Amino acid sequence: MDISPRIQSSFDRQSLMQTLGARLVETGDGTVTITAPILPTATQQQGFGHAGLTFSIGDSAAGYAALTMMSEHQEVVTAEIKINLLAPAMGDLLIAYGRVIKPGRRLIVVSSDVYAKTDAGERHIACLIGTMIPVDL
Repeated sequence: MDISPRIQSSFDRQSLMQTLGARLVETGDGTVTITAPILPTATQQQGFGHAGLTFSIGDSAAGYAALTMMSEHQEVVTAEIKINLLAPAMGDLLIAYGRVIKPGRRLIVVSSDVYAKTDAGERHIACLIGTMIPVDL
């Protein structure tokens, strides 16, 4: 069964992702990729992409990676997630690669890595690790 339409439909209902200009670009079994431009409305005082932008797309990529492994009668919510900021978000676009580390019935351990894309390539700017909880609809 192709889970992509379900993931896309859920993603489209997230108003924050719309506000950030984020796009769901790839969905796999236990993986999701989300991109977001570094818009002038999402920068911090030094002109870099704000950590809130990085965190938001990293959390969503990890959560949707977990959702790819859930039944159609379940959703997921973040129980906790930690971020390590590795470098400033400099560039035009952020790319968050989410994945499931360990699926489970009660807890799903997830991670995501966020990269900033520039003309020179991609730079790893953050890594997140967290726990998602399945929620019955």
